[in-house]
Amino acid sequence: MSNIAEGFERTSLKEFHQFLSVAKASCAELRSQLYVAVDVNYLHESAFIEVMNQAEEVARIVGV
Repeated sequence: MSNIAEGFERTSLKEFHQFLSVAKASCAELRSQLYVAVDVNYLHESAFIEVMNQAEEVARIVGV
């Protein structure tokens, strides 16, 4: 969310697009950390699925 807000305040669409790209990459980073969390039993499978679905939806919405 912070990346999107920062990009929105930039002066050009090119810069905004760059920050959307960073935001989408951050979603990918989160998804990889979710796999780690479920693998070490820090996160239950049901919570993993719910949060993973939300992260995938955010990545689709950002969709650069």
